[in-house]
Amino acid sequence: MTHEISPHAPIGSTGGWVALVGGGPGSSGLITARGLELLGQADVVVVDALAPRDLLEGLGPGTEVIDASKRRGRHVMSQEEIDALLVDLARHGKGVVRLKGGDPYVLGRGGEEAAACRAADVAVEVVPGITSAIAVPAAAGIPVTHRGLSRGFSVITAHADLGVLPQRRDHTLILLMGVSRLRDSVASLLEAGSDPATPAAIIERGYHPDQRVTTTELRCLADVAARYGVTAPAVIVIGDVVTLSPYWADRVVEETRPASPAA
Repeated sequence: MTHEISPHAPIGSTGGWVALVGGGPGSSGLITARGLELLGQADVVVVDALAPRDLLEGLGPGTEVIDASKRRGRHVMSQEEIDALLVDLARHGKGVVRLKGGDPYVLGRGGEEAAACRAADVAVEVVPGITSAIAVPAAAGIPVTHRGLSRGFSVITAHADLGVLPQRRDHTLILLMGVSRLRDSVASLLEAGSDPATPAAIIERGYHPDQRVTTTELRCLADVAARYGVTAPAVIVIGDVVTLSPYWADRVVEETRPASPAA
């Protein structure tokens, strides 16, 4: 069976609604026109930790802002509480924007929030955003694919099993939420057969004024990150495409102890 649907849910009509809006990474200028339109219509904005906070400065004076930040080891509210909050606000007739960093459907729990709304018969629209998995490497001059260097890429959280991924230098690996488990991730990739000399980059706070790029090789990635005090949020890129970055010329390559899982 096929269905003809409008790309937009019946938002703006009578009754409450929820819009999951991807704000893109870092700069507020990377949000879509549709995302800005819905922010202007919202009664309530439920904001994520990595959402562009300067977008909140343009909200109407009566718009309520609720912080639902989730960072490692510190959650303002659980995912279940966020799901329930969105549904409850909409059932009380509110227009709700759930403002997220990047794209809601790329490791952003957006699918769960949309499912919760649909299960409660709440009108929901998903507004795509520019995912940090592609945009942040671009901010460092790194394309995720490139003729002759990479024919594909994988985007994955560092909490997943990295050993099942293609272990080839011509397949770009992009790690999100990977700083805290970086040593374990490097060890897993090397154990699975990745070339220790594979180029690697860490881009911290992509598209922010204090963006920082560190380039090295896979074998010493964890030690270099520790030496330079790398912190989240950061996107980690592993593959030959890293050599296209202008920052590759300043790479840090040093003799280090073999990567091994943290005790």
